[in-house]
Amino acid sequence: MKALLLLICQFVLTFAQRPAQKPGRFLSLPNPQKCASRPKQFFFQGHNYFFSGHTPQFRNTRVDWLDARNYCREYCMDLVSMETQQENNLVFKLIQDNDVPYIWTSGRLCDFKGCENRSDLEPKNIYGWFWSANRVKMSPTDRVPTGYGYNPWSKTGHKKTRQPDNAEFDINGTTESCLSVLNNVYNDGIAWHDVACYHEKPFICEDSDELLNYVASTNRGIRL
Repeated sequence: MKALLLLICQFVLTFAQRPAQKPGRFLSLPNPQKCASRPKQFFFQGHNYFFSGHTPQFRNTRVDWLDARNYCREYCMDLVSMETQQENNLVFKLIQDNDVPYIWTSGRLCDFKGCENRSDLEPKNIYGWFWSANRVKMSPTDRVPTGYGYNPWSKTGHKKTRQPDNAEFDINGTTESCLSVLNNVYNDGIAWHDVACYHEKPFICEDSDELLNYVASTNRGIRL
């Protein structure tokens, strides 16, 4: 686990999707002024959240996974991580109530430099997923996550097999390395899917304790 955390901390370069389009992008640093005025649309277990589609500056914004993370990070937040079924239910309800077709989460496959030759991450589609926002490893994808009553990964997709299926790799050689929640795209209800990270989607941001603590410690008197 410590080795995985070290790998993830070193993961600041963008994923290898469509490298000719947006090469060499980095994770954004938080902006103290934006952190102090960050949107706080709903609150759950000590964290504030906002959905891009309900936020004026992002209402019509559709971006790839890394850009979504960076928009969140500027506000001392990160893409949402559904570590509990209660938090997952919160996200699913927002999607259902507002008929949102899909959103990005912080879920990421450990398939970048440093993840190779790791027997504990093999096979990757089962053991290689983690929440990038807080560097927490996910439960294996072929079983019910710890604390959940069911498996939120969809039972179907483009290949008509259980997710994650890395379907786009067979189409154009692009790895489906990012986790999106899709709304009944495959007549499967609201469920988790692995998706190529270059696709553009709306997003949900969640408070990042790490970024909030950093900004608080480096900006005396700031109100967050």
